[in-house]
Amino acid sequence: MVEKTPLGTFWPSLYEPFRQFGGKLADWVAPAAEASSGEDAYRITMELPGVAEDDIQLTVENGVVAVRGEKKTEREEKGDTWYFSERQYGSFQRSFRVPADADEAKVSADLKDGVLTITVPRRAPAEQGGKRVQITKG
Repeated sequence: MVEKTPLGTFWPSLYEPFRQFGGKLADWVAPAAEASSGEDAYRITMELPGVAEDDIQLTVENGVVAVRGEKKTEREEKGDTWYFSERQYGSFQRSFRVPADADEAKVSADLKDGVLTITVPRRAPAEQGGKRVQITKG
């Protein structure tokens, strides 16, 4: 007698390699990032191992910090047979909305050991107590 396998148990195993591939692709397309807030600035750090500084474009516009880039790989080795490769390359893009008190004109960035650190200073808080308005005679 042939035992029937429920359809639900067969299909997940068939698609599992594609799910894993999609997850790995998504991990690279959107590199890992952290955001934090200090008294004087906001900081965003992104892991970009193997990405050259010249291959990263950082823009700030309309309250959004955008990071775009490309990880390139070049390899030519004659005589070797490759069985697998886990090296990744391709384009990526991440965008971050910054709070209203961010000073977009003073954003800075630093790339060290494959980690990009973006610093977005806070603007000085407006004077408290309001502003006195002079009344003129008309």
